[in-house]
Amino acid sequence: MRFLAITLIVHRPDPATGLPGPAHERFREVLDNAILAEELGFDGFGVGERHERPFLSSAPTVVLAHIAALTRRIRLFTAVTTLSLLDPVRAYEDYATLDHLSDGRLDLIIGKGNGSAQRELFQVTPEDQWARNAESYEVFRRLWREDKVTADTRFRPPLKDAEVWPRPYQRPVRVWHGSATSEESVDLAARYGDPLFSANVTHPIEPYAALIRHYRERWAHYGHDPADIAVGAGTAGLYVARTSQEALTAYRPVFEANLAFQRAAGLPVVFETLEDFVARSSALIGSPEQVIDKVHRYHEEFGHTVLHVGADANGLTPTRHRDSLELFQSEVAPVLRRHIPDPPFPWAPAAPRPTPAPAPVPAGH
Repeated sequence: MRFLAITLIVHRPDPATGLPGPAHERFREVLDNAILAEELGFDGFGVGERHERPFLSSAPTVVLAHIAALTRRIRLFTAVTTLSLLDPVRAYEDYATLDHLSDGRLDLIIGKGNGSAQRELFQVTPEDQWARNAESYEVFRRLWREDKVTADTRFRPPLKDAEVWPRPYQRPVRVWHGSATSEESVDLAARYGDPLFSANVTHPIEPYAALIRHYRERWAHYGHDPADIAVGAGTAGLYVARTSQEALTAYRPVFEANLAFQRAAGLPVVFETLEDFVARSSALIGSPEQVIDKVHRYHEEFGHTVLHVGADANGLTPTRHRDSLELFQSEVAPVLRRHIPDPPFPWAPAAPRPTPAPAPVPAGH
């Protein structure tokens, strides 16, 4: 099993002052967390894409490029790239460049995105968002694979023998399809034989398990080998401590702050108490043994081989945040790595291509 730490770069008001801190400090936290994730042995670090309050993740390629310069081993994920909002040509240019700058450490998780404010910002409607997502992905993946692309597109100007540079480092890049509630993204992933990443953060397990079962059914429908399926899954929270009592005590203020934020924002509340949240959500809160057991129970339903946890302290003190991640990596991850297989594809970056020898300099020059 492989493990990612991800951030959506949420920028909420400070509970004490009611005001958000400086944005540049929030970005600094993201960079520090990426360095910590690599130091602790996480396999990947992901940055989301949102174009509305309270997120600062509107330019994930810029953030990931900076992280690429600060790290050497960890894979870099988007979580998710909102292709329904983007011009696929411009998205290709950005991500192909990032692929080079990271020495082929890029993985993409794509999705239509959500939130009415960002749909309005990009003039995307609920009726056309899935069609936009599918068209953008088809063009994006062709640009990554083909030197010249002709496409009679509906949502951007048509392409005629278009050459788009730079040509990519990884050929092709691995693309996961982020899925929260809709079968459209699941079907798109299965159609192209791509891996699926279940959000798995808002509800109990049942709707996510149903979508993953549907993905496996559609995978078979499109004629792909079941052995090639790869599924990732998110978590709604993480705090690992020596005992369950210690974990609940430390995490309770975080849960209550998140609950107050949901209610103030008019968001639906699914879990009213911390105890219900720990019992029925995907949150990993408890002792190492409890966390291992819960991941195994979810694996029985999902068959997932990649797991993401939150990279941010999210209200925990810096010391508790680091202690939790260290305990996860020292006592939880090694057990799960032994018991649950890796995805059925290479994880290491693509090998560097040899640099062509310079042309000989004519005599007399």
